[in-house]
Amino acid sequence: MPSRLLLVLTAALALAGCGFHLRDRLALPEDTPPVQVISTTPYSELVTILERNLRNAGAKVAEAEAKKGDVARLEVVSERWGDLPIAIDERGRAQEFSLRYATIFSFRLADGTELVPQQSVELARDYVSPPEDATGTSTEREILADELRREMAASILRRVDSVVRADQGRLRGAPPVLPEAPAGAPVSAPASTP
Repeated sequence: MPSRLLLVLTAALALAGCGFHLRDRLALPEDTPPVQVISTTPYSELVTILERNLRNAGAKVAEAEAKKGDVARLEVVSERWGDLPIAIDERGRAQEFSLRYATIFSFRLADGTELVPQQSVELARDYVSPPEDATGTSTEREILADELRREMAASILRRVDSVVRADQGRLRGAPPVLPEAPAGAPVSAPASTP
């Protein structure tokens, strides 16, 4: 029994030493009604992931039939995918691609107040695609696409969380907190409003 306890303590110290910590719950204003996630893309897998992540973060998720004035709305305005060739072979055939995924989103409270103004997030991953092995390449691309969707959902929720925490900090007089971008991922600036 003591060796098992020692093992658990050692693992806990190792995790603490490497900087690992559990994420806090998603910060939303206290009076936020259930959140409805909507998208202009029918059957969007990103919407499903966002709803699951919202539930896991402690937020209430509204059903699709909810009335507009009764829910906060996380709206995914646009989702775009693209493959950009970044390397070619001696025959001029593409060998390596950059898979790009960009979204535009906004978050509004039930009263129509824009909590997070419309902004875009872009992520990219590179993958090798030998022309002779088209089957393996499509599987690799699908795996990367799933990974990018999960990262996109996390990035969107981090932005919502950071805006809410910054607003709460301003009310208490703390300096604003800027959202973090995943390592190596290009992130575009928020869209300006006229």
